[in-house]
Amino acid sequence: MKSTRREFIKNFGKIIPVVFFGLSFKKFIETVSAKENASTHHPGGDYDWNQHYYAFVVDSTKCIGCGRCVVACKEENDVPKEPFYFRTWVERYVWLNGEEEVKVDSPNGGFNGFPVIYDEKEIRKSYYVPKLCNQCDRPPCVQVCPVGATYKTNDGVVLVDEKYCIGCRYCIQACPYGARYLYPKHGEREPRRNTADKCTWCYHRITKGLKPACVEVCPVGARKFGDLKNPDDEINRILDENRVDVLKPEAGTRPKVFYLGIDGAEVR
Repeated sequence: MKSTRREFIKNFGKIIPVVFFGLSFKKFIETVSAKENASTHHPGGDYDWNQHYYAFVVDSTKCIGCGRCVVACKEENDVPKEPFYFRTWVERYVWLNGEEEVKVDSPNGGFNGFPVIYDEKEIRKSYYVPKLCNQCDRPPCVQVCPVGATYKTNDGVVLVDEKYCIGCRYCIQACPYGARYLYPKHGEREPRRNTADKCTWCYHRITKGLKPACVEVCPVGARKFGDLKNPDDEINRILDENRVDVLKPEAGTRPKVFYLGIDGAEVR
């Protein structure tokens, strides 16, 4: 959500007092002014973000819950090794015979795979559901950020500029997919303030023509990444030829992560 400096000052009284953010009024104004046009932060080089628009496909019929994607993501993006900090994670959904309620678990985000805790004969249906930022076309996280630190690029990826993030957690609360967390001060990227972090589809890789790390390491091809503007891209064929679901379509966010092999009504 963009606003001019004049509009910001006019509406400042509608925003919670900046003393809660630990910033002076002058510094807060300077921060917003610097980010008034956040989407112009081009990654640099010869990359033309107007020529691309990305999407992600997860095939739950292929996912084996090995956790390699989670490990690769943490290594590639300096995600803290402690539990509960994830840019991507995997959940296991299990329906047992004679029971209607689904059982869901995700031990350490699937980092070490999944232990066998159910007798195979008792299982009526089960599958793994990798999750990550949905890079929404209508991202609520962008709308609520009071300083423009969260923004959407021209190629459809939602990013966070940690230089401007004030750690207010608004975007974390606004995300309906639980895809954001506050990077801890004791994380690997010291020195650093507590700022919002999330999956970027490895933006530093895809703008160089590479695949996201999680896609690169998946041993069964359960994750697919591609360019919707390229008619020859495999991602377009997959979306054209298959029934796909998105998570929480009722949220109206228009996710760009599409799922094969799940019933959207079953997955939380």
